[in-house]
Amino acid sequence: MQPQTLTDLLRLPDDHISRQALQFVQTHETMPVYHHSIRSFIFARLYAAHTGLLTDPDYNEQLLFISCIFHDMGLTAPGNGPQRFEVEGADQALLFLSGNSFSEQDADIVWQAIALHTSSGIAERRGPVPRLTRAGIVMDFGGPTTAFVTEEQASAIFTAYPRLSLATAITDCIVGQCRANPAKGHPYTIAGELLRERSTGSGITRMEENTIHGRWGN
Repeated sequence: MQPQTLTDLLRLPDDHISRQALQFVQTHETMPVYHHSIRSFIFARLYAAHTGLLTDPDYNEQLLFISCIFHDMGLTAPGNGPQRFEVEGADQALLFLSGNSFSEQDADIVWQAIALHTSSGIAERRGPVPRLTRAGIVMDFGGPTTAFVTEEQASAIFTAYPRLSLATAITDCIVGQCRANPAKGHPYTIAGELLRERSTGSGITRMEENTIHGRWGN
């Protein structure tokens, strides 16, 4: 079941905690990363509708929203700790949830969704929220999983939340952190690979190239 109107497509959760979460993220993330975080949620919900996961008993829109908008909080000043950015973002979400009376089980679902969002083949097996969080993030970089999204839907999403050279902006954040603290860029992690690619050859990473040539562009 797809959203019936473009208004439905762009609707964000409006409960008190979701509004708090959005305001917190907006305060700390750069505009390209903030827009990416929201688009990831919109794409995740579209994917859930497309695949029938909206009716899964473990689907939880509030947890999905928090997972998506916090997934890159590890690229912000308060999230720039010693661990890899995925884990720092997950820990930031955990701190937020701990102040809002979330159950330990729900908080762990969000933590997993964020910590595993770069882990293909793992996030997809941890339940609907981690699976959809990763799906929404991946869709925002373009690629074959976006085929079911109409041009009208895409236009509405990118008009509301412009792309602003997404892949380059995120790569700059990740590489900057790794250069300041090499421990954040372990070999074979996403951060480590982006650092290696940015430091060799043309300096353009595969993530940037794939996004530039993908359906949405950079």
